[in-house]
Amino acid sequence: MINGRRVGVVLPAYNAAATLARTLAELDRDVIDEIVLVDDASTDQTVPVARELGLEPISHELNVGYGGNQKTCYRRVLELGADIIVMVHPDYQYSPLLVPAMASMIAYGEYDLVLGSRILAQNSVARGMPRYKYVANRFLTLVENIFLRQKTV
Repeated sequence: MINGRRVGVVLPAYNAAATLARTLAELDRDVIDEIVLVDDASTDQTVPVARELGLEPISHELNVGYGGNQKTCYRRVLELGADIIVMVHPDYQYSPLLVPAMASMIAYGEYDLVLGSRILAQNSVARGMPRYKYVANRFLTLVENIFLRQKTV
C-alpha cells in the first residue's frame, strides 16, 4: 500500500517459467498488496513454477492473445480491490524494481497514468527483446509521433 492506496501488480504470462522467479524476486512486497499472474496457455512450466513461488495463477486453456490476457489480469486484480495497477511482464525485459516509483506517482496524485518505456531506459535487444519487435516498435512510434505531432518516445 502506498499513501492509503492498494497496489496490484499484474503479470500477463506466456512461456515465462525461466524468468518468473527473477521477476518476482525484484517485486517490493512491502508496497504491493496483490499479485495476479494470468498464464495464456503456455507450453512451458509457467503455471507449476508460479505455484511453487506462492502465486495462485489463472490459466487460459486456449491462448487468447496479449490483449485478452491483460483483460483477465485487470478484471481479477480489480476484484481483489486494487486502486493502482502496475503491469510487469514476467519475461524480465524491463525491471520490476520500478513498481514502487511508478505506483507512487499515482498514489500521491502527481499523475493519473504512468507508462514505462523499455526502449528509452535500457538496451532492450540486449535484455531479450526480439530485434523484429524493437524495429516494429520504433517504426510504429515514429508514425504515431508524426500523426500526433508529439514526441511520445
